[in-house]
Amino acid sequence: MIVVFSMAAALWGLGAIMKMPRRARLYMIGLLYVGVLFIQIALPMGHPLRLATGESAALWILLGVFAALAVVYGRVVKVLKGRALVKEQADAPKVTRGARFSESELERYARHIVLREIGGPGQKALRDAKVLVIGAGGLGAPALQYLAAAGVGTIGVIDDDMVENANLQRQVIHRDRDIGMPKVFSAQSAMIAQNPHVEVLPYHRRLTEGMAEDLFRGYDLVLDGTDNFETRYLANRVAVACRVPLVSGALSQWEGQISVFDPSSGTPCYQCIFPQAPADGVAPSCAEAGVIGPLPGVIGSMMAVEAIKLITGAGQALKGEMLIYDALWGETRKIGLKPRADCPVCGTGRA
Repeated sequence: MIVVFSMAAALWGLGAIMKMPRRARLYMIGLLYVGVLFIQIALPMGHPLRLATGESAALWILLGVFAALAVVYGRVVKVLKGRALVKEQADAPKVTRGARFSESELERYARHIVLREIGGPGQKALRDAKVLVIGAGGLGAPALQYLAAAGVGTIGVIDDDMVENANLQRQVIHRDRDIGMPKVFSAQSAMIAQNPHVEVLPYHRRLTEGMAEDLFRGYDLVLDGTDNFETRYLANRVAVACRVPLVSGALSQWEGQISVFDPSSGTPCYQCIFPQAPADGVAPSCAEAGVIGPLPGVIGSMMAVEAIKLITGAGQALKGEMLIYDALWGETRKIGLKPRADCPVCGTGRA
């Protein structure tokens, strides 16, 4: 059995080196299991191949049963999480919206409505839109504030962190009295206080593979303001699968960048541009490298602008482009981005 497990480990490692999708690697190991089971059943007792692969078919059958149970259990958990998420959205308090804007709303959004590129139809599109923001930290804080102020009708925010004293230097949606409170509830309180006409759906949890797709399918647009590559790659995979545009921002020290990833419109996805996460230490977090306080406000506000443009159809969104802002030297530049044909998420390399 040690030989078989070693082969399985080698297949998994080789697949990882070749950047094969996780599902494809699991298929390879499944084929190995089927081959071993065939050897155990078809060959006579004492055959060298049977001896090399454990000799007893019963043990492999039992192992297969346990693996099948684990898969079924995972699927059941995913379904239950999805249902819980749907119920959470259904149970959330609803904001009643009439066919027409109230006098208060017309006055509130007057500066939008007089803009030729937005006008009344654009403001109505904002009111009808559903936007999910991943992260209520440095980038999420200004994005959430401006989305709420702009009148985006339904805003979801997912984050499993609590407000800390060290956050307040840049995460301006939170206040000193909010220290110790979940960030999503602190953000919700500030957004509703700013604009009672919007609906805020807080999800105090980490974005995971099991529930991401069910969550994304309830929204028209996703903003990724996370600070770790694992969540960025997950958000990108699910956004591509759901055909939902992804507004992505990132920052470090004095520099920030922003782009809109939407392969359904012929532009690249996040993994086309960043095929793999950098090695440890190459891209340190804000906690390790530091960040100037107003920089997240600049990039987060730009993310909100891109979201508004996508919803209203105004101007040209940053699809196929990346905007880079250097706060230290006051420089802004744009670079063109192209899809990668062998991308495992949106190209021919996907499983």
